[in-house]
Amino acid sequence: MLAFASLTSCGSQQYQALTVPELTKHVFDAKNLMAACDPRHGQYLTMTAVFRGRMSMKEVDEQTLNMQNKNSSHFVEWIPNNVKTAVCDIPPRGLEMVVTFIGKSTAIQELFKRISELFTDARPSSTGTQDSFRTGAMAN
Repeated sequence: MLAFASLTSCGSQQYQALTVPELTKHVFDAKNLMAACDPRHGQYLTMTAVFRGRMSMKEVDEQTLNMQNKNSSHFVEWIPNNVKTAVCDIPPRGLEMVVTFIGKSTAIQELFKRISELFTDARPSSTGTQDSFRTGAMAN
């Protein structure tokens, strides 16, 4: 699962005072995920967050650890050190601070179940028009 925070226009960036705690909170929010699933319905196996902009690595590590401890039930305990962070002090053009998140979570199964159900429902049944066509064609 991918997430990006903060999703704002360049023009409105000047009205928002982004901080590392806010970015960390936003990146764990289901609304910022680029997949239609809720991470609270699963557990993270691994995750990484790449912060870009001028910020302290210590603050990034503290905030990430706080978020992991606060949501400990959403992280598997049998994979040690499953959260990694990195900081690049050069922000994207026009932005001051951003974070990109990549996580491997069991919650992604929601998305695949919905897709599977769509294709299962769309599959022609044995009494569908294809069988009728074959039967009619063979009768001639």
